[in-house]
Amino acid sequence: MFLSVATTHRPATDLGFLLHKHPDRLHETDLSFGKAWLFYPEANEDRCEAALLLDVDPVGLVRGKGQAEGLLDQYVNDRPYAASSFLSVALNKMLRTAMTGISKERQELADSELPLEAVVTPLPMRGGEALVRSLFEPLGWTVDLTPIEDIGAAGEPRYGHLMLTGTGRLSALLNHLYVLIPVMDDAKHYWVGEAEIDKLLSRGEGWLENHPAKDLIVRRYLGNRRALARIALERLAPETAGEAQPAELRVTPEEALETPIRLNDLRMEAVVQAIQATGSTSIADLGCGEGKLLGRLVRERWVHKLFGLDPAARELEWAAKRLKLNEFGGPPEGRVTLLHGSLT
Repeated sequence: MFLSVATTHRPATDLGFLLHKHPDRLHETDLSFGKAWLFYPEANEDRCEAALLLDVDPVGLVRGKGQAEGLLDQYVNDRPYAASSFLSVALNKMLRTAMTGISKERQELADSELPLEAVVTPLPMRGGEALVRSLFEPLGWTVDLTPIEDIGAAGEPRYGHLMLTGTGRLSALLNHLYVLIPVMDDAKHYWVGEAEIDKLLSRGEGWLENHPAKDLIVRRYLGNRRALARIALERLAPETAGEAQPAELRVTPEEALETPIRLNDLRMEAVVQAIQATGSTSIADLGCGEGKLLGRLVRERWVHKLFGLDPAARELEWAAKRLKLNEFGGPPEGRVTLLHGSLT
C-alpha cells in the first residue's frame, strides 16, 4: 500500500524540513506487522514528493495468534495490500512529529497553508465514491478518485486510486489521512478500546467537531462500538451533550439505576429458558454475529459445549473478544468453538 504527499511551494524541498526526513535518504522503520519505507521520488525546487510505502507481512499477521485474536487474518483477505489502519499506524510512526505541526527549522512554514497533493492507493471504498467525497471535500480538499477494476458483489469497484489536492497546512492533511483512511476501510486490525477515543480526539482536533459526517467518522473509527462512539461525541461537544432530549426526558444517574430491563434482555432470557427446556447441553448458534447469545449461554453451568457459526469473519473476531477465548478468565479450552462459514 502506498501514500504520498507533495508540494509545489518554492523551494519545494522545504518539505523535508516539515516531514523531518531528509530528501536524499531512504528512511526505514520496523512495525509489528511488516516494514515501512519513506523516500522521495522527486525532490527539486519546483516540486517535492515524499512517498510512504508499507509492506505488510501476511504470514506475520497469523503467526502466534489464537482463536481470540486475528481471526479475520486467518482467511484470504485484502489486508496485506489495501490502505487501512496498518497505513495509519505506519504514518503515525514515520511522521509523528510532522503530524504535530512542529518544525524547529521552519515553524512559520509549518503554520502556513501550502499547495499540497496526496495520493492513497489502493483505497478501500466501503461506501463508494460518495462517501469518500463526503469525508474530504468538507475539509477543503479536491477529490479525484479513479476506480480500480475489482468489482464487489454489488457490482461497484471495491478499491480506488485517491488523489487529494488543495491548499492547507501539511500537519492538517496528515491528520485527516490518519483518521479517515480506516474510516473509509471501516475496519481496524487491532482491538478498539477506550484509548482510541483519545487518539481520535487528538488527531481530530480543530476539524472533527464541525465535520458534517462527524457521527459516521466517530462510529467507524471506533470500530462501530456504539458505547465508545457516544463517549467520543459527548467529549467533542460537551456543552451540547444532553441537549438532544427535552429536560423532562433526561435521565438522572439515580433514575438510570431504576431503569427497567430492556426488551432485548427479556427476549434473551426467554431464549435461554427455551433452550434449557429441551435438555440440550451442546448448542449451536447459526449466525451468531458478535456472540451476544453465546456470551449469555456460556454463563450457564448446564451448557457443556457451544458452537458459533457466522459468514462474517469480523463478527467472529468480536465474538472471540466478547467471550475472552484463550484469555485468562475465559471459558475452558474446547467449550466454545467459533466457525467461519454459512449453511449455503
